[in-house]
Amino acid sequence: MSSYALMTRRVISYARTMRWAPDARGRLERAAFELFAEQGFAATTVPQITARAGLTTRTFFRHFADKREVVFAGSEIPETAARLIAAAPADLEPMQVVRQVLHQVAAARFDGHHEQMAVWRHIIEGNDELRDRDARKRSDLVRAARVAFVERGQTPMQATVVAEVGVLVFQVALERWAAEPDPGPMAHTIDAVFAALPPAPTTA
Repeated sequence: MSSYALMTRRVISYARTMRWAPDARGRLERAAFELFAEQGFAATTVPQITARAGLTTRTFFRHFADKREVVFAGSEIPETAARLIAAAPADLEPMQVVRQVLHQVAAARFDGHHEQMAVWRHIIEGNDELRDRDARKRSDLVRAARVAFVERGQTPMQATVVAEVGVLVFQVALERWAAEPDPGPMAHTIDAVFAALPPAPTTA
């Protein structure tokens, strides 16, 4: 069996067994993920999702702007990161703040949801439209972090570099962590990515 077929079976199994409350939003999410796995994101329509969930399209659009938001719905990471950056101790260096914030986000949003994240990454990576949306979400995170670091006293250039490096570490760690079969806490993967960063150049 191909790796794609194995992942598709894994996605369907996850969608059918994941815990969700018997509410409209949960039913729509489960139906959408089942259909994305069975026939692909592009081929899935909102009416198909609502038919599978036993609900109406009007109900769907009360919860989601479009089917892409089923994948990205509830993503408040930029706002969360900005708040955590602002709350970090004033004596921490910028990259220490980045590491602390990434650990906090990982513990709050990802640990305990590895299977779900593996499913999400599989769906996103298989669709150009979703990859574009994912890239825009990363840009949103960079902007939010940059503003937060400027408010901590960094120059705009310093804040931009720190924000870009922080989001790069986050993205590499997330993709690595989601791809591993049993990776443990995401903070360990974050630390491994930090360790792989080249040392800062020294001035003459």
